Amino acid sequence: MTDPNKSTFLGGWKPSRIFNLILTLGLFLSGCVAPPASDPQPGSPPEETFPTPAADYTPIPTRAPFQPGELVEYIAQTGDTLPALATRFNTTQAEIRAANPIIPNDATTMPPGFPMQIPIYYQALWGTPYQIIPDSLYVNGPAAVGFNTAEFISQHDGWLKTYVEPGFEGTRSAAFIIDLVAKNFSISPRVFLAMLEYQSQGLSNPAIPDTVYFLGYRNNNYRGLYLQLVWAANTLNNGYYSWRGATLREFETPDGRLQRPDPWQNSASVALHYFYSRLYNSPTYDQIIGAGGLAQTYASLFGDPWQNVENHIPGSLRQPELVLPFESGKAWNYTGGPHTGWGLGEPFAAIDFAPAGVSGCDISGEWLVAVADGLVIRSEPGIVVLDLDSDGQEGTGWVIFYLHVGTENRARVGQTLQTGNYIGHPSCEGGSSTGTHVHIARKYNGEWILADGPLAFNLEGWVAARGARAYEGTLVRFSRTVTASTRAEGSSLIRAGE
Repeated sequence: MTDPNKSTFLGGWKPSRIFNLILTLGLFLSGCVAPPASDPQPGSPPEETFPTPAADYTPIPTRAPFQPGELVEYIAQTGDTLPALATRFNTTQAEIRAANPIIPNDATTMPPGFPMQIPIYYQALWGTPYQIIPDSLYVNGPAAVGFNTAEFISQHDGWLKTYVEPGFEGTRSAAFIIDLVAKNFSISPRVFLAMLEYQSQGLSNPAIPDTVYFLGYRNNNYRGLYLQLVWAANTLNNGYYSWRGATLREFETPDGRLQRPDPWQNSASVALHYFYSRLYNSPTYDQIIGAGGLAQTYASLFGDPWQNVENHIPGSLRQPELVLPFESGKAWNYTGGPHTGWGLGEPFAAIDFAPAGVSGCDISGEWLVAVADGLVIRSEPGIVVLDLDSDGQEGTGWVIFYLHVGTENRARVGQTLQTGNYIGHPSCEGGSSTGTHVHIARKYNGEWILADGPLAFNLEGWVAARGARAYEGTLVRFSRTVTASTRAEGSSLIRAGE
């Protein structure tokens, strides 16, 4: 992408250039293209003019060192798994199991509130134990159902009330933009509202800030509210799901200061730590993630987030039985191992299949099918969302997300489908794609469910495992292993209904 030409419209951008950038980024983010090795960094150093550290700010002390292998008390949090806990406490699953023999061999998620003893191996530089918000208030899940972003903004005097940007449909209000990003990335709109208030007084100051970098990410390719939120959502999810999936142990602030999240931290707090570590050095960073920072702003807007917490991921969560997403008796290629469900990088929630004998973006007459009974609650260019509990809410229960569904014969909103009923045809629609295929992912109560690990994708007994990089990986059933390949090799073929 190149810098836009200057004009007097919307912070110096021409409408046509904004529209093209939104279109390009929207397609890039939603497509099956391998993400870069690391997330993009600001084009110039962030200006730390806001927020300003308080003169009397004192960080919450970190934990004292532990003896190697010392047993520590831990209360399981929503979504915890043994692999993740082993990574966070720098121990092993075997040692955790030895200390907690009650845990069954086939355990998936730990029951929230379950008391555990965990052998810990201390690492220097573990960060603050202060938690900002619970995970259930981070995801666009049950706690966000019924929240009206537009109505909430209208009750405040800040610039979000009058802000507009050009979009596909004409002009977009701030509420529309926030809800769009919240839906696509499955992050609660309350999180974005608190961040916008904290960093640019979006709910309290009627004057639009003299910047197009409302969340502090100074990069010419991310100017304006929509693109700032897209970058924020993508960065937040990289932190949230990397901590959830045990692939994140440390990161750095712009000045090279190493950050290691406290082992007791929850995914939502780590997501916010990771986001602000991309932008700010200490002491600004330390204040933002402390009790007087973003958490205080969130509480002032929405109340104490830790009152009456409802855990959105139960203990022993199981995936319902799912079939392969193509017709029984047909053989398709497994073309993409675990990779992003939406955006760049994490969550590695999706896998890909392509019909045999199709090259490039050729039109295919092959059918995608419902992997389980459900209700179609979203049907838009390239996308179908199937709600397995049929309550009409994308943020509750199990939902299946299909991407690259062709327009012709695409299932309609409101259709009730049985397992094996037609969803539509695979295509290149809905994002950047190297060929006709389908991208399929799962969410439970608004959380993207990682495609591998204790809750791995299981389609007719084919269980997914990730590879060394995005799109690599395998499906295993009994003694047979199929390796993902974009070359549509015969060894990547899987036949449905065997």
